[in-house]
Amino acid sequence: MTVADFSIQIKEGTKKSHSAAENTSFVASFLRGVVSKESYKNLVKDLYYVYRTLEEEFEKHKDHPVVGKLYLPELNRVNNLERDLRFYYGPEWRSIIMPSVACANYVSRIKCCSIEDPTLLVGHHYTRYLGDLSGGQILYNIAKRSLPFTNYELDAGEGLHFYEFDKIENAKEYKEGYRAILNGLDIDQHKVDAIIVEANYAFRLNMYMFDTLEGNWLQSLIQMIVSFITSILKKTKSG
Repeated sequence: MTVADFSIQIKEGTKKSHSAAENTSFVASFLRGVVSKESYKNLVKDLYYVYRTLEEEFEKHKDHPVVGKLYLPELNRVNNLERDLRFYYGPEWRSIIMPSVACANYVSRIKCCSIEDPTLLVGHHYTRYLGDLSGGQILYNIAKRSLPFTNYELDAGEGLHFYEFDKIENAKEYKEGYRAILNGLDIDQHKVDAIIVEANYAFRLNMYMFDTLEGNWLQSLIQMIVSFITSILKKTKSG
C-alpha cells in the first residue's frame, strides 16, 4: 500500500515546525548575515555527529523495504563535514571535538528509531537532507559573505564543503525525484502520520541544537556592533 500524497502531507504537516526552526535566534541571525566563525564551526561539529549517525543507520537498513528506498549515498554529508572539521579544528580534530548535549540527544533519538521502528528514520531523512538541498545554497552564500575567510580559502571553498552536492547536477529535479520516492513508499496512512510526528520531533531536536549556539550568536552580534561604532568613530576623527 502507498500514500500517493505523502510528500505533500509531510510538507504541510511540518510547516509550522519548519518556520519555528527558521525563526530561532541563531538561524534568523545567520540568514541576516550575523554569524561568527566560532558559532559556525560549533554547528559543523554537531552536524557531523548527526549525519554520521543518520548515515550509519541508513547503511544498516539499506535492504529494508521502506527505509532502503531512501538509501541515497549521493546525499551523504559526512565526508564533506570531515573536510570542514579539518579546516576549523586542524588535523587532530577527531580528538578535539565533542557533541553538545542537545546534539547527543538528537543522535540518541536517531539510534532509538533505528532499533524500535526504522521507518521513522524517514522523518529524520526528510528533515535534514531535503532542507539541505532546498536552503543550502542560500546559507552557503551567506556564510561565504559573512565569515572571515581569506581570498585563498574562498577560492578553495574551505570550511563550506557541507553545502556542496557534487553528485547532484540539478537540485530541483532531484527533489522532485525524492518526493516521488516518498509517494511510492510501501506504507499506510497510520505510518505516514507517525513519520510526520517524528519529522516534527526532528525539527525540535534541530532547534534545541541551534539554541546551544545562541551564546555564540550574541557574542557575534556584540562584536559587529562594536566594530560598527569603532568604524564610525574613526571616520569622525579623520573628518
